[in-house]
Amino acid sequence: MDRESIREQRFKRGSERRTSVGTCFSNRRKNERRILGVETIPLFQNAEPGTVLEALSDSDVLLLPAGTPLLSPGEINHNVFILLSGEIAAYLDSTLSQDAAIPILQGECIGELSAIDNKPVSALVMALTDARVLKLSQEVFWYRVMALPGVARNLMISLTGRMRRTNEQTLKAQREQLELVHLRKELDVARQLQISMLPLQRPLFPERLDIEVCGFMEPASDVGGDLFDAFFVDENILFFCIGDVSGHGIAAALFMARAIGLLRILAMNTQQPDKLLETLNNRLCVDNDTNIFVTLFCGFLHLGSGLLRYSNGGHCPPIRSFQNDIGLLSIPRGPLIGAFPGASYSSMEYVLNPGDMLFCYTDGVTEAQSREGEEFSEVRCLKIISQAFEPSLPTLLDTMRLEVNNFTGSDFLDDDCTMLAIRLPG
Repeated sequence: MDRESIREQRFKRGSERRTSVGTCFSNRRKNERRILGVETIPLFQNAEPGTVLEALSDSDVLLLPAGTPLLSPGEINHNVFILLSGEIAAYLDSTLSQDAAIPILQGECIGELSAIDNKPVSALVMALTDARVLKLSQEVFWYRVMALPGVARNLMISLTGRMRRTNEQTLKAQREQLELVHLRKELDVARQLQISMLPLQRPLFPERLDIEVCGFMEPASDVGGDLFDAFFVDENILFFCIGDVSGHGIAAALFMARAIGLLRILAMNTQQPDKLLETLNNRLCVDNDTNIFVTLFCGFLHLGSGLLRYSNGGHCPPIRSFQNDIGLLSIPRGPLIGAFPGASYSSMEYVLNPGDMLFCYTDGVTEAQSREGEEFSEVRCLKIISQAFEPSLPTLLDTMRLEVNNFTGSDFLDDDCTMLAIRLPG
């Protein structure tokens, strides 16, 4: 709302003033004191009401609808305003945050500093509710109002109170800024710890000639909820998994850390992926009052035979690739991990031949959206993989991430982006 909505009422004396407000009292001074409420204004405390009314006789009363700016940063102001009724606040920044607002109390002066030093206004002053404001020109303020006995002292008292509130607001903002800086440092440490939990060497197991594995994880915020892992439970059996924790931030990261820790313990004690997910689900359901859950795909790959036994808990199907045969891997249905105590899971088998590759991902890849709201989709992933001619796995993952970035038109992610590729050398 702009200032065109501001209406003015002339502060007048005599019958015209009484008629304009619809009241009629025999005592003119008593009538005008009641209308203006000068006895409640701290600036005129202990001043003779009659002389105050005489000094204000040529002033106007502004009627400000809620949301109307009275003063704006950078403008030149030559008036002093006094809040008669309603609520007004001064904002020290452009966010209009209530935390940055300094309330103006009824009867307090507004704009007196810019009227004193003739410098541009430094804060945005806005009506929070419908308000009535007395407008005093520089001539009225300096030569009539300030000449009244005691007014100068009252002005200093009012300015002191305003400065105290401003100082308190500034100290509060400084404390919050220090807390934010401390939190940022804590998040940086948490990010480093989270990254250290994932096998980010590119490629993994470079000393082995019978398997190629490479992973990638980029959180949408400082810490994320996506996870992946790959390690050998014995010389010839590789366990791997990829998952996506609901939500983002610290809570998701803590749940992710708990899931990774349990997976590493469970995978060393069973090679049945369905039983592994059942145990993982039951343990993550314990004391899960926040109702966080994780989608998860996991499997055990026997390198000698290429046999893959795998299970799934609500996760995206991986892409399988062998020469020109590319498609989505059939997966068993399974509920979300950590959501339903006692849930059961099933497993399936697939044989990987030399040259076969599995490309696992989270929905931060396929559901990344363009500016028009179109999703990246599995179709684009299939196309990129089909057009790749025997690339190294790190190159493939980097290409996929670059294509997602080009598709969205932004370097920033709306969701965590995680990929895991496994290939048997041809």
